[in-house]
Amino acid sequence: MKEKFNIITSTCIPLPMENVDTDQIIPARFLKATSREGFGDNLFRDWRYDKDGKPIETFVLNDPTYSGCILVAGKNFGSGSSREHAAWAIADYGFRVVVSSFFADIHKNNELNNFVLPVVVSEGFLAELFNTIGVNPKAEVIVNLPEQTITNRETGHSETFDINPYKKHCLMNGLDDIEFLLSKKNDIEAYEAGRK
Repeated sequence: MKEKFNIITSTCIPLPMENVDTDQIIPARFLKATSREGFGDNLFRDWRYDKDGKPIETFVLNDPTYSGCILVAGKNFGSGSSREHAAWAIADYGFRVVVSSFFADIHKNNELNNFVLPVVVSEGFLAELFNTIGVNPKAEVIVNLPEQTITNRETGHSETFDINPYKKHCLMNGLDDIEFLLSKKNDIEAYEAGRK
């Protein structure tokens, strides 16, 4: 069972780049492992480190000014290949929420399956978030999964977001698909017994 989602209040890490694809999130050369652990070390690897493996100071993940478990990303996040390793890397790094104005569908579902909440906002709200974080890197955002709202605490502006009801239930109860089925074991057995 994973950590349950409810209300997350956090500072944010801004990545104001559009069309970030899964190969940029986790380069193909790191896909050999089959365990989900350790992928966070190579999240945005080619932007984060130079060819000698030294951190690139100008990249946001290497900038101590920014911190938090919410990644605010540009439009069309997670395009390209369907590799689930990209979601593994985001989750393993410690992000609980990714905010964007548009996600590639497969990547969005991969995030949900790995207990990362993708929050789709309007382009105007996204622009406001980037501006707020730029002015005050300690600005906090509240993501309320039960109410399906995201709030910029600096401005007080909120938006609602959509989520599949089943995935919402799983996130709020810390259940993956198998754990969800196991939680329904008694109901399934009762239904089967009634069919005999």
